[in-house]
Amino acid sequence: MTAVPPSFSDPVRAGPPPLRTGSGTEAPEAAGSPVPPRPTAEGEPLRRSGCRPRRRAPGTDPRAEPSDTLRFLRSWRAAPLQVAAIAPSGPALAALITSEIGTRHAPVLELGPGTGVFTRALIARGLAPEDLALVELDDTFAGLLRTRFPEAQILQMSAARLRGLSLFDGRKAGAAVSGLGLLSMSPRTVMAILSGTFAHLRPGAAFYQFTYGPRCPVPRPVLDRLGLEARRIGGTLRNLPPASVYRIARRPSAPQGPFAQHGH
Repeated sequence: MTAVPPSFSDPVRAGPPPLRTGSGTEAPEAAGSPVPPRPTAEGEPLRRSGCRPRRRAPGTDPRAEPSDTLRFLRSWRAAPLQVAAIAPSGPALAALITSEIGTRHAPVLELGPGTGVFTRALIARGLAPEDLALVELDDTFAGLLRTRFPEAQILQMSAARLRGLSLFDGRKAGAAVSGLGLLSMSPRTVMAILSGTFAHLRPGAAFYQFTYGPRCPVPRPVLDRLGLEARRIGGTLRNLPPASVYRIARRPSAPQGPFAQHGH
């Protein structure tokens, strides 16, 4: 009996239509058996999506909410001279500006805390929130700080009007941290901020200020008039933009008089 060869006239069953990926290429799949994700070099499956993973900008704080950057941008657009940055400072700058501050410096005064990046760094170094006084002029940032740090003392006011204010039940602060944009301020305003702040600092305490510029943001005539000296303690390229930090303190031979004579 002769075997009948298979017929080539039978129609071939068509498979499922090819799937179109987000990149525009086509990848066929067999019915009922989806193609498994292609592993990456680290062994994790690669998501089959047209969207690439979003990369975080270098120098930004990974703990900061995406809305924090939007808050900074909106505040900067509304008052560019008052808000001297369009994004929160990064963790590297926060670590640098608080690197010399510990629990022995409590209480601590912070000027222009914004969304609280430096505040978090101070708390991470052991300072209790109730030992922090945060001076913030912007209404949006002040409200955010009250929510995030309810135990801290939030003062919605200009840092140039600190003189005569009662802080920490009369105790003197052991350090001050500033996120203010001093370069955009007049020498008169900078002098009022420094003299008012040092009136609340105990002997030996320092004022820590960061800047995006190549030199100390406090003009030399202002330092001389107030009997202060500035020393750069370091810089970081892991911030956007790169920044330096200065430690401003009373000169050893400086009298206390200048801080009682200058106001705003």
